[in-house]
Amino acid sequence: MKAGIVGLPNVGKSTLFNCLSNTKAQSANFPFCTIEPNIGIISVPDKRLENLEKLVNPEKVIPATVEIVDIAGLVKGASKGEGLGNQFLANIRETDAIIHVLRCFDDDNIVHVEGSIDPIRDKEIIDLELQLKDLETVEKRRDKIARLIKTGNKEAIAENTLLIKLINHLHSFKPVRSFDFFDKEKILIDTMQLITNKPVLYICNVDESSAVGGNSHVDQIKMVIEEENSEFIILAVAIEADINELDTYEDRQVFLSDIGLSEPGSSKMIRKAYDLLNLQTYFTAGVKEVRAWTILKGMSAPQAAGVIHTDFEKGFIKAEVISYSNYIKFGSESKAREVGKLKIEGKDYIVNDGDIMHFRFNI
Repeated sequence: MKAGIVGLPNVGKSTLFNCLSNTKAQSANFPFCTIEPNIGIISVPDKRLENLEKLVNPEKVIPATVEIVDIAGLVKGASKGEGLGNQFLANIRETDAIIHVLRCFDDDNIVHVEGSIDPIRDKEIIDLELQLKDLETVEKRRDKIARLIKTGNKEAIAENTLLIKLINHLHSFKPVRSFDFFDKEKILIDTMQLITNKPVLYICNVDESSAVGGNSHVDQIKMVIEEENSEFIILAVAIEADINELDTYEDRQVFLSDIGLSEPGSSKMIRKAYDLLNLQTYFTAGVKEVRAWTILKGMSAPQAAGVIHTDFEKGFIKAEVISYSNYIKFGSESKAREVGKLKIEGKDYIVNDGDIMHFRFNI
């Protein structure tokens, strides 16, 4: 599961990615590693992991991670192959969620590709290119089932009805994610990998004076995205870059306090991206290691065990589970067990975010 950072040139997209790729980012406990020049595995800031570390005092701590991709800048005409259009659209199709950076600050020293600051216009430029590409995909799908429709195939006729609705929706300049569809229709739509069906997090890139409360540009974006089932956060990317240049965690905390922030905005962004990808965390806690494991929301105990090793899922017997709140309340696994807060769960158990788990298995 990965999220792609997109945006027009000079909106702060690459600066944001570079902030995330800095090994000093956020906290000394949360490192970053680069696996390709434009792909990073970023640790997810999580206070729960820090609290478990204090209680267990393990030899090492391993956080959950999320994959972020810096996607080449987009220009008008991308859907027709202009600029790096084909590469951009191919890369974004491979992601599971989109982080869309919008320039919401004025600075005469940084030239805007469109000549002026207008985040609504910038959003619409990228939205249109993505919608045009989706329109092309849906129309090709209709062409593919045309023969089946002529033979009276009921499934093809039903699919064609849905495709016509999608085409009309896209023609009204609306993303697929705002389309109201039934569960059966969702299955079909998911198979087409439509770009505008992906969840989006908008990053309103502001200057230092707007880092806490936003500005008029942010207010405009907030009004526009309410209808499309998306979220946004305010982030002063240039300030984040300055914070990363400071040598110690303490210095960074003082800097944040001076501008009225309790934590880097990039930490919030990472957690939002994690949530956007429909991910959650469970923990394993022992003296050797306290570790956060990343799973999809709704996974069963055997599936969660399989994230550690496939043998754990194949030979799953039971899971020992303590909720995070109970672990913190009673201070240890043994104390939680004594008061009956350690539960034994079977194959049908759906893992909750923050569960502390140990698996019993047989291979």
